[in-house]
Amino acid sequence: MALAQEDIAFIKQHLGEWLAEQSLGKPPLVYEIELRERMVRVEEELKHQRELMRQGFDLMDKRFEQVDKRFEQIEKRFEQVEKRFEQVEKRFEQVDKRFDEMLKRHDQQFLWLVGFIATSAGLVIAALRYL
Repeated sequence: MALAQEDIAFIKQHLGEWLAEQSLGKPPLVYEIELRERMVRVEEELKHQRELMRQGFDLMDKRFEQVDKRFEQIEKRFEQVEKRFEQVEKRFEQVDKRFDEMLKRHDQQFLWLVGFIATSAGLVIAALRYL
């Protein structure tokens, strides 16, 4: 059952209308306007989201700068602490030198004391033998 040329031409003429009635073909004018309005709103929302993202990135950059400044302050304090430790080390070295000097003096005094005691004991023993 083949279609006649007249039937095919009729179908081609009315196909757009039938599809539009069923919302399957070209949308009606109102629907097309709504789609355009929606597209505009979506574009505006995307633009707004982009601006919000830029603001967020700017805030993050500022926060990173603050963190960098804080790290620099901590680094400066660390350097100050290192200097203080160096000063303390120098003081300990001085104290060590003083203790070494004191030990040397005590050793010398001990030797003198042992020598004195030995000499005194020798003199006492010699004096007791000749008496």
